[in-house]
Amino acid sequence: MTPETLEILQAARATRRPVALLTRMPDGAQCLHPDEALPPALAEAAEAALLADKAGPVTVGEETWFVQPQTPPPRMIVVGAVHVAQALVPMAAAAGFSVIIVDPRRAFATEERFAADAELVTEWPDEALEALRPDSRTAIVTLTHDPKLDDPALDVALRSGAFYIGALGSRRTHAKRVARLQEAGHGTEAIARINAPVGLDIGAVTAPEIALSIVAQVVAARRGKLLGGKLG
Repeated sequence: MTPETLEILQAARATRRPVALLTRMPDGAQCLHPDEALPPALAEAAEAALLADKAGPVTVGEETWFVQPQTPPPRMIVVGAVHVAQALVPMAAAAGFSVIIVDPRRAFATEERFAADAELVTEWPDEALEALRPDSRTAIVTLTHDPKLDDPALDVALRSGAFYIGALGSRRTHAKRVARLQEAGHGTEAIARINAPVGLDIGAVTAPEIALSIVAQVVAARRGKLLGGKLG
């Protein structure tokens, strides 16, 4: 590996930017996706490896390359240390997500309620999300039902590169939320990124069922299987 390639990889890790390291066999020549121009078929294979988080060989023409995704762990930022969050955190952690609970209400965001499965942040949601800098490996879920907490979080989320945004609440609640976000300057296309009511429609009623539906929808979005809030 050249010093230049190593420097780019280190910078990518520091900023949580996903890249794929491609090594040509058997001569060991290396390149990075998406930093370098690649033949379309090779770039497509590298992008697929990033999406799947899976390393492996790929043959393009007469050349064989080994593709290694260099990706930060996926994150789930949950706004609201509520009952659904208590069920959601262990499920999300088991699915491989680093979970961060954001709630300025310190009586709710406690280690006793969330054990060691989540990082607890007690800043105001917009300040917390600005500091966390949601990226393409980040899912954001708001659960409080309180516009004073959910709306600032969604405002930041809609201006971020988060791959998933979901908000708990009925369709009527979401309609009011949409109106407020429009007043805040967000357009229709941006607001359409919000999955609301949050989670896949599995008829969930209890907190664990709602948590399950959320994790399933987030995973579907991460794996490119979500279309219009439904499995595609």
